[in-house]
Amino acid sequence: MDSNRCGGPSHPEGETLLHTDRLYSGRIIDLDRLQVQLPNGRVTDREVVRHPGAVAVLAEPSPDHLLLVRQYRTAPNCFLWELPAGKLEAGEDPTSAAMRELLEETGYAAQSVHLIHDFYTSPGFADERIWLFRADSLLPSQQKLDEDEFLAVSIFPREEILRFLEHGELQDAKTLVGIYAWLAMRRDE
Repeated sequence: MDSNRCGGPSHPEGETLLHTDRLYSGRIIDLDRLQVQLPNGRVTDREVVRHPGAVAVLAEPSPDHLLLVRQYRTAPNCFLWELPAGKLEAGEDPTSAAMRELLEETGYAAQSVHLIHDFYTSPGFADERIWLFRADSLLPSQQKLDEDEFLAVSIFPREEILRFLEHGELQDAKTLVGIYAWLAMRRDE
């Protein structure tokens, strides 16, 4: 998986990194202030949230049905329906992370997962990259939630997913990207 396919810091029309200051180092994210030189020679600062990356999984326990998890999210102060997802552990391969997160959050094991797409969540200020997978051949198993995870798992038919979209009931970006990809794939099958 090419981590520099969008050009990277040496891209001829990009910015040149001059200096980095670590402003905050946390359990999930770090915050850096970068001093950069713009293509016109001007020097400015950029604040960048550093994130290890994450995975999200489109899991169909049966044709035209998707697994979603509902959990409370502190930042927006609400419950959200989301695809099963989670952050990469240090040095973890996204494919392994997708299989691990699916099992931990939903109690379903996938015999295999296939990469659909990867994307940056908010490239204006964060380097978080999410790898979106599709899980095949799901087998019921045992949910293995982290001690600070509290979520409900539900299976929704395509018609209910479409109703969620029509009424704006899905608010999570990775879930929206994944569901629109799923609907496009379903149209092509």
